[in-house]
Amino acid sequence: MAQTMRAIEITEPGAPSVLKPATRSTPVPGPGEVLIKVMAAGVNRPDVLQRLGNYPPPPGASDIPGLEVSGEVVAEGPASPEEITVPLPAISVGDKVCALTTGGGYAEYAVAPKATCLPWPDGYSAVEAAAIMETYLTVWTNVFQRGRLAAGETFLVHGGTSGIGTTAIQLAKSFGARVFATAGSADKAKLCEELGAERGINYREEDFAAILKEAGGTDLILDMIGGKYLKPNIDCLNVEGRLVLIATLGGASAEAPLGKIMLKRLTVTGSTLRARTPAQKALVVTEVFDRVWPLLAERKVQPLIHTVYPLDGAADAHAMMESSQHVGKLMLDLSL
Repeated sequence: MAQTMRAIEITEPGAPSVLKPATRSTPVPGPGEVLIKVMAAGVNRPDVLQRLGNYPPPPGASDIPGLEVSGEVVAEGPASPEEITVPLPAISVGDKVCALTTGGGYAEYAVAPKATCLPWPDGYSAVEAAAIMETYLTVWTNVFQRGRLAAGETFLVHGGTSGIGTTAIQLAKSFGARVFATAGSADKAKLCEELGAERGINYREEDFAAILKEAGGTDLILDMIGGKYLKPNIDCLNVEGRLVLIATLGGASAEAPLGKIMLKRLTVTGSTLRARTPAQKALVVTEVFDRVWPLLAERKVQPLIHTVYPLDGAADAHAMMESSQHVGKLMLDLSL
């Protein structure tokens, strides 16, 4: 195994151009971790925030961006003292896995907790396998665990053509929800409907809260916008509705209509995934493997991939993400 590897590092906070190729030491897996020879990696919004200096990696995590990879396990670290209480698929050297990392994905080798690795779904390519973990685990923990979405309920997701949005539409529809989604153009709104939404809403020209209220209100909202969306979100939620916040692309603060929250008995919550312990993440991984992996293998749901870049094209991928012109996932393929 090579002692050094190609990687993309953030030379300083700033524009996509601060992402530069570099040579780094090949990481060594610690307790409970595996070393993965990376074949492909996903590009996600948290990577952009980290590049801007707004989302530092957790203590002990790599400063190299990249939160999900696919590849081959080439080494294992010692056993972890942290107790994992849920059954996980056996992972060993030679296995092809898709993995959730705390950082380090934009590189030829990356370490990941064994508890956040899963075997590729049957028939998936390296790029497809690398497009799963960050978005599917984020959607599962926020929509189904925290948001408690049930069959027959109405669900609204903002940013319907993002990686998170396209995943949320498909999963919510597959589990029997009535789905609505916002997007930034008529074409994107139509794509949301093709993925399973009953109604795609062009937020630049339409009032999503009015449309949802006319449709009978919504029981759950997955919001990555925040800011000025807080009031209309609360306005269109039904009694006992839930609002789950996962990002603040439209602003990190807002005035909350506390009276409506109390009168409607609403739950307003949010979460991040990256800083959780491997044992906490394993609770999500296990449910996703049991409930979602069969759907992925049958292609009843699948990652929607917009553009694939070589590793050295990470800056171009970030520029595309910031333009919001993409639909679905942006990926890095290390074979290119």
